[in-house]
Amino acid sequence: MAVEAGYQIVEDAFADFVDTTTPPEQLCTGFIWAEGPVWFAETETLLFSDIPSNRMMAWRRDTGAREFLRPAEFTNGHIRDHDGHLVSCEHGGRRVIRRFADGAVQVIADNYQGNRLNSPNDLVMSSDGAIWFTDPPYGILSNVEGYKSDSELGANYVFRVDPGTGDLTIVADDFDKPNGLAFSPDEKILYIADSGAIMGASEPGFNADAPHHIRAFDVIDGRSLANSRLFVDIQPGVPDGLRVDRAGFVWTSAADGVHCYSPDGDLYGKILLPEVVANLTFGGPDGTTLFIAATTSIYAVATTRRGATKF
Repeated sequence: MAVEAGYQIVEDAFADFVDTTTPPEQLCTGFIWAEGPVWFAETETLLFSDIPSNRMMAWRRDTGAREFLRPAEFTNGHIRDHDGHLVSCEHGGRRVIRRFADGAVQVIADNYQGNRLNSPNDLVMSSDGAIWFTDPPYGILSNVEGYKSDSELGANYVFRVDPGTGDLTIVADDFDKPNGLAFSPDEKILYIADSGAIMGASEPGFNADAPHHIRAFDVIDGRSLANSRLFVDIQPGVPDGLRVDRAGFVWTSAADGVHCYSPDGDLYGKILLPEVVANLTFGGPDGTTLFIAATTSIYAVATTRRGATKF
């Protein structure tokens, strides 16, 4: 569904969250499925994936977009760790890796109890250094976003990697296709998207009977999850990537753009875009630019918000 770029204000306060007088800016285009934006403040660079093209891209205001890495093992979501290193989910490699400035790669997780992961999709790091990631099957459903293969796990889990031992534990086991995830500012709540209503690039379409919602969990002692509850159903489309700002508002992707929800799950407004949004991140010179990966393009919106992640 294509809509005109702009804004939908549901609660008056949303007009203070974004610059509604300036349309979303298309920074670059020409991609197949843009995903996983991550900001490097020291070089003012946005790094992101173009998954079906099996490459990673780098964008700067002064130089535009350039190819950063190809082949890239169909990387999807990215974050930066406490030391600033790039940590990525690989659909092709079926693993989570840390990439150092000299090009060296450290494998963080690639199997659970001897069985290969499906295709790690998105990830977050908590303040203790633990990495939490989702593992849906999108990268093994076809050769479009990875390499077609059978699942060795037989299910789609959410995992936590212990920062001390590196041990992998399942923290959620009842998702259809777990996708984006983000902590509340105090890390007492973890939001996790379920995009089960979308089959994947090999089988486009929407199944309204499958999950297209975000769930919220209480984080117990920084190690496990409890008290699962529905946070919001996303319509139209599904939630994919999401971010939380420092006031606890949840910004999530959808078929018609980006939706902004209060910590209580009330819709405050939408950033409307003519392309389906996959993911987003806060960045820019002062941290208040919302960068949006939307199918073939990267967009930017000026906001008054900053991401909850402080490292």
